[in-house]
Amino acid sequence: MKKIMKGFIKGFLFAVVAVSLGCYPGLQKEAESPQQALSRVRFFFPEFSDDLDRASFAKALQENLEYLRRLSPKFIFDYGPDQYTAEQVIKSQEFFINLLSDHQDSEELNRRIKKEFFVYKASGRANRRVLFTGYYEPLFEGRLSRDETFKYPIYSKPDDLIKIDLSLFRDEFKGKSIVARLEGEKVLPYFTRQQIALGKALENKKLEIAWLKDPVDVAFLHIQGSGSLTLGNNRNLQVGYAEKNGHPYRSIGAYLIEKGFLTKEETSMQSIRKFLSEHPQMVDEVLNYNPSFVFFRVLEGRSLGSLNVPITAGRSIALDSRLFPPGALAFISSQKPVIDERGEITKWETLARFVLNQDTGGAIRGAGRADLFWGSGSHAEIAAGHMKHEGDLYILIKKP
Repeated sequence: MKKIMKGFIKGFLFAVVAVSLGCYPGLQKEAESPQQALSRVRFFFPEFSDDLDRASFAKALQENLEYLRRLSPKFIFDYGPDQYTAEQVIKSQEFFINLLSDHQDSEELNRRIKKEFFVYKASGRANRRVLFTGYYEPLFEGRLSRDETFKYPIYSKPDDLIKIDLSLFRDEFKGKSIVARLEGEKVLPYFTRQQIALGKALENKKLEIAWLKDPVDVAFLHIQGSGSLTLGNNRNLQVGYAEKNGHPYRSIGAYLIEKGFLTKEETSMQSIRKFLSEHPQMVDEVLNYNPSFVFFRVLEGRSLGSLNVPITAGRSIALDSRLFPPGALAFISSQKPVIDERGEITKWETLARFVLNQDTGGAIRGAGRADLFWGSGSHAEIAAGHMKHEGDLYILIKKP
């Protein structure tokens, strides 16, 4: 009888822990649907805190509501196995703004969140953790006309690029689309980066927004998705993501690791740029390993994310749009760098804060990837370039 009771208690405790952690028993691969990407936390909640000022998040929330209010109130968002309307999400975030303005201490804020909100945990990668990386808004020199120095273009979206929503043809393709071009009566994949950069597939189509002096600058601008260009004579041009060519993103950092040119530990944006500057004969080979190509648009004011609202340094994250609800209120915990006056990272310390899912990216795939926007400037470049740390991601919404 004692053995039976011991077995029962052991099994019961295991089940409680598995459910409370939001785990899927035996899960060995990454989530393939929203239902697998998030699970509701029922017992063991994170310790909610924020290492930034609350006012910055309240402002970011107000701007995020602009996106949500553009939608039909009945628009449906998938929060893991549950669904909520845009109206419910709006009320949830309005409530959270008021919660922040009440100036509770950390203990009271945690109590209110656990009482008033459902909390969902990202299933992460196979080890159930989320890999956090960073992105920033780079600053490059550019010109509006081509010359002998500035000869590498960034392009606006071509007229012959079309995006086809496959769910219109079959229900099983819900959430899937392809990017293509029409050639006569044929629907073909759009041009790859190599066809555009080396094959001049878009030349003489008057799509050039500006010209940069280094193809690596162009590639990094593609990776970041937006940036500022200094045009001389105190003129600046802000550009942001418009569309991509539909080909899958392939990491040039991973390529350099695979070929033995860099180690996994030393790979960063800075080390990649240094390697390419020292090996100019390899620039085309390395950059064209990634067939994905980004098209831009001219922006007025701050950088915009994929929701067409301004993104906020330290408060905006990019997630896989196939798995996570856009515009969602989230909480993350990971690591952030401490950078000295010489621009060197002296240590890494705990990062814990509330953020908003306001962007996406070609490299951000799966329930175990998240990209944190660091803003602009040298500090942002260093932090974003070196951030590659595991952590946890939670999504919050007020209980109905």
